[in-house]
Amino acid sequence: MEEPLVPLVPMSHTAHIRSHRKPRRNAPSLAMRAGVAGGVLSTLAVAAAAGSASAAEPVTQTMELPTLTADLATQVAESADATQQAAANYQLQAERDAAAAKAAKQAKADLADAKTKAEAKKKKAEAARKAAAADAVSRSSARSVLSASASTTSTNVAAPASGSVATVIAFLKAQVGDAYVMGGTGPNAWDCSGLVQAAFKQVGVDLPRVSQDQSVSGTPVSLSNVQVGDILYWGAAGSAYHVGVYIGNGQYLDAANPSKGVVIQDLSGYPATGAVRVL
Repeated sequence: MEEPLVPLVPMSHTAHIRSHRKPRRNAPSLAMRAGVAGGVLSTLAVAAAAGSASAAEPVTQTMELPTLTADLATQVAESADATQQAAANYQLQAERDAAAAKAAKQAKADLADAKTKAEAKKKKAEAARKAAAADAVSRSSARSVLSASASTTSTNVAAPASGSVATVIAFLKAQVGDAYVMGGTGPNAWDCSGLVQAAFKQVGVDLPRVSQDQSVSGTPVSLSNVQVGDILYWGAAGSAYHVGVYIGNGQYLDAANPSKGVVIQDLSGYPATGAVRVL
């Protein structure tokens, strides 16, 4: 019987050295080690799987976090806008309240000022009324005095034809000091022809309104024969530019101009062109 062949296994060149020989491992030991290794690997795999599963959760949460943060930022921005708008509204309301208070204060001041002015105006009107009444009394007295002395004239002036002339002269002298106003017909402001017309109207004589027409009313007389009450005119008859009334003693009374008003002047200082007599 042949003996089984034993396979030759090449040995390491250090195999003859005991410390360099690899210890032999039997099958059970290898199997046990393989099982332990497999268990360890299984445990690691399970742990890895669990770790993967656990790690997956934070990823999901991390993905949702930006959405939550964006919503929160939007809410904060909206809240800030609402707060700013409320502040603006409060400021606007405060400004309106201040304006209303200021307007009310101004209205109260205006009302007080208006009352003061109204009272002053009332007092002024009352004073004017009293002055007018006193002036009327003064004028009446002046007319009485002039009527009484109307017959006394200068030696070089003819006496008036009637008492009507004295009334005209009294009226004219009562207006001395009044203002001159172009187109004025009284009672406190006159132009030249307006004053002459008003004076003769006191005795029922209706003269034309303007100086051109008054210069040809009545009977023409020479300046050497002029009498108290005659109308004097300057410029050509029919186109005179100024009129006045002779009051005797070489003087005449007229509404001269805006700077002088109603005055008595010397005829020698401003000689007239002609004269007419209506009384």
